[in-house]
Amino acid sequence: MRYNKVEICGVNTSELKVLSDEEKRSLLLKVKDGDYKAREELIDGNLRLVLSIIQRFTGRKENLDDLFQVGCIGLIKAIDNFNTDLDVKFSTYAVPMIIGEIRRYLRDNNSIRVSRSVRDLAYRALQAKEELTRDDFCEPTIDQIANHLGENKEDVVCALEAITEPISLYEPIFNDSGDSIYIMDQISDTTSNDEMWVEDIALREAMKKLNEREKRIIDMRFYAGKTQSEIAKEIGISQAQVSRLEKGALERIKKQI
Repeated sequence: MRYNKVEICGVNTSELKVLSDEEKRSLLLKVKDGDYKAREELIDGNLRLVLSIIQRFTGRKENLDDLFQVGCIGLIKAIDNFNTDLDVKFSTYAVPMIIGEIRRYLRDNNSIRVSRSVRDLAYRALQAKEELTRDDFCEPTIDQIANHLGENKEDVVCALEAITEPISLYEPIFNDSGDSIYIMDQISDTTSNDEMWVEDIALREAMKKLNEREKRIIDMRFYAGKTQSEIAKEIGISQAQVSRLEKGALERIKKQI
């Protein structure tokens, strides 16, 4: 479901609790002593935090129900591993735990495998872009993002391209009166066309009319890229014979085409 819906995973987001820092601290101490009920109350009281974090990932077209559940796993890990002896706010510890859990899910669930270091750089670049946009009131260039991160421009570009979601060639980009235009309709292949296909078929048919030695010479000469001397040594004839056989074969191919 979309994040602006009232319910995610059957949870009414308008009714989510918000705990004060004192309440969180008290519940965390009880959780440390093995109070299961306090653990449940602490989870319920921090679901709004999970909801706010998953909204950062809405542009990826991921199912928000799935992201919410994964975020809750990160929240539970944060609760179970939080050290109450340290003077640290729970949210300060929980936010990176939740984000990390979501990022691992996105990395492992992606149809295209991207290394963790590349993906982490991409997320840092996106975060830097948000910060620079907020500070300068305009969208930063790749050079500015790279300088902000202290990374090479090429590495930043490759990282951002690596996390771009693949789309189908049958994705509609325009629709008029029921006639859709798809992405594949806008893609052309300059290396292959109908005329070249016809020529290729004609060439294959002409090759069938050659004898085995001629076929082998043409294949080695024009497909394997060998010289006449190399062919002569491999076949066991003179270079002059190779040249004569090649010339005769090419003449017959030209007539067939």
